[in-house]
Amino acid sequence: MADGSAKVVYAALAGNTAIAAAKFAAFALSGSSAMLTEAIHSCVDSTDQVLLLVGQLRARKRRDRSHPLGYGMETYFWSFVVALVVFGLGGVASVYEGFHRLRHPAEGHPSLGLNLSVLAIAGVFEGLTFALAFREYKRVVGPRNTPLWTFIKASKDPNLYATLLEDGAALIGVAIAAIGVILTNLAHVRWADGVASIAIGLLLMAVSMVLANETRSLIAGEAVAPPILEELKRVIAADPRMPRVDEVATLHLGPKVIMVALTVRFDSQAKLADFGTCVGDVSQALKAQDERVSYVYVRPAPPRPEAASGISASAETADAARP
Repeated sequence: MADGSAKVVYAALAGNTAIAAAKFAAFALSGSSAMLTEAIHSCVDSTDQVLLLVGQLRARKRRDRSHPLGYGMETYFWSFVVALVVFGLGGVASVYEGFHRLRHPAEGHPSLGLNLSVLAIAGVFEGLTFALAFREYKRVVGPRNTPLWTFIKASKDPNLYATLLEDGAALIGVAIAAIGVILTNLAHVRWADGVASIAIGLLLMAVSMVLANETRSLIAGEAVAPPILEELKRVIAADPRMPRVDEVATLHLGPKVIMVALTVRFDSQAKLADFGTCVGDVSQALKAQDERVSYVYVRPAPPRPEAASGISASAETADAARP
């Protein structure tokens, strides 16, 4: 059963594939540079959705000896590939096509009605997929009043934030292409078609840089969002048997996998068996709080500097007392 973000990707893939075919047909009949750029844009989006699905599929592989913590980070790698595809195939190709059209402007496109009809249909499909992604974003944030841009910056699920960015850019791209087509045909602004292509290309480059930066951070290793961390700390503190916890470190091993590492200062009087039971109970409580918590590790805190110096001073005193 596909989760919410996977359904968003499937819907976007279906919509972009149909839109790309319609845009290429419109370009073949009209020769509009903006329509060609938009067709390339939809093809790139379709390719991106396929790559995101590949990442989801590979991330679900069972953990093994070579990957004891699983393959969840595959999602982030393939999302970074998506950013490169958007920049190279989408942004660079569109800018090149725009400059080519500026050097060889068209006189006007006889199929103005066809171009605008295809763009209108594309706008409807892109709007529907964006609305689906936006609904999933609202479901994820729940009652928290998290702005969309803040969510994109903080999200650990590239399947969702990549679709939001790409579909949002697609809607803007449709509007830019429509302006270019109208100005070229009705106002006889011969350079408008090429400028529209360049603008769409620059838009795609901007989206790719945001995608690359956010995914780079996830690949480098990001902790859970601050509200989630506070909830986990509350669960840990709720168990009176837990010794003093010096640090709670978290790491996303994928959109659906979280590792929690506790640095604990042990009580010398505590029984190891009792502590083991306590850690097991706390681990279950953390997983109940957030189903993404898959691994909980505990390590002893290093000795305090003053304790270490005290031991050293005692040893020196003992040595001096020996005959």
